[in-house]
Order: sequence, then C-alpha cells, then structure tokens
Amino acid sequence: MKILALSETRESLSLVESVISICETYSSLQGEGMHSGLPCFFIRTAGCDLRCTWCDTVHSFGPGEKVPINDLLALIPEHITLVQITGGEPLLQRNLPALFEAIHTNRKRSRILLETGGHRSLQAVPDYVHIVMDIKLRGSRESAHDFAANFPFLKPTDEIKFVIADIQDFQEACHWVREHDLIHVCNILFSPVAGRMPADQLADLILQSELPVRFQLQLHKILWGERTGV
Repeated sequence: MKILALSETRESLSLVESVISICETYSSLQGEGMHSGLPCFFIRTAGCDLRCTWCDTVHSFGPGEKVPINDLLALIPEHITLVQITGGEPLLQRNLPALFEAIHTNRKRSRILLETGGHRSLQAVPDYVHIVMDIKLRGSRESAHDFAANFPFLKPTDEIKFVIADIQDFQEACHWVREHDLIHVCNILFSPVAGRMPADQLADLILQSELPVRFQLQLHKILWGERTGV
C-alpha cells in the first residue's frame, strides 16, 4: 500500500472538498473548432450569466449538481485525451482553477479545452489550457461586453468564435476581425446559427470577404440533431 505524503494527503482532501456545479458530463466527438471530430469528454458546468437569443444549451442555466473534482476526474475515460470544459459559463465556477490543475496533473496526456462566452476575464487561465472564446454579436443581444479586454490573454493556438445569425452579424464579425487584426491573434471561426443563417450563404459571404477565417458547422448537430449529451 502506498503511504501518501502529507502534501499528497492534503491535495487529495482538497479535491474531495472542492466542488464544481455540473449540468452534465458525457463522451462524444468534438463537434466544433480546431479539434472537431476527435473523441472528447465534456464537462458542462451549470449556470450562465448571459442569455443569448440563439442559445442551444438552456438546460445548463440551472444550479446543477455539486460534484467533487476527484469524482469528475474518475469519470474521464482512460482512452480519451481531449477534455472540454464548457457551459453554461465555466468561468462562473470558483473552483475552476483547481479543476484545470487536477486534470493537468493527474491526466498528463490530456488536452484541456475551455469554451467561454468571452465576457469574463481570461487572465488567470493557465497557458496549458486551450481557449475557445466567443465574441457575441448584435444578433445574440449580448454584444455590449468588453470582449477586446481578453485579447492579450489569448495564445496563437487559441480560438475566437463568431456565431452569426444574419448579414448584419456577418458584417460586424468582419469588422472585429479587421479592426483588431484578429487573424494575427489566434484562429478565427465563423459559425452559422442553425435555422437563421443558411450555411451556404455564410460560406459564400466568407469567400467574398477574402478573410482567411475558418467556416464551421456543428458536427454533433449534423450527426444527432438537437439531442443533448452528445
């Protein structure tokens, strides 16, 4: 039997006592972004302080279930090395830094993705976390936040995602890209709002804009429709 050092014992107790409010956890294929198509374990936190008009995860708005961090670690399948923390809004979770560190320390082969609305500071997010940050456009009715304040905390490998509902949103997204030279900040993704912006129309607009941005569709919706937990 291994005898734990005092520091290890304290760390173990800390992970038991540290909880995250969870909406759901599940394994699936990553449906969006630079890691699209890869097997991924999703940790969806509960609670969100935004109310985007096109939100497709309204089931995450509630308080959720408080789950100890060590229990979350135990849920991650050994064969899956991509872990996405999403929401809701994960940055509302007081113990999120402890979750990052626990995964990074105990699952050394894992790549950690953080998906966030972009309206809360990324300054404390560790460099080993891959950030996927939204910039909300007018069609979301949540565009009044200072998204640019987070640009200094992004790495070239990170992602900024624009969810586009109409022509006006597309023009606004292009303005963001050009005004802040976002192509040289990190990867830029344009995604259509299902049922509002036809995918082929957005593809044509991107080509006409001559911007080197990545068009994306939500793979999980193509495969499984509007089901949750996939």
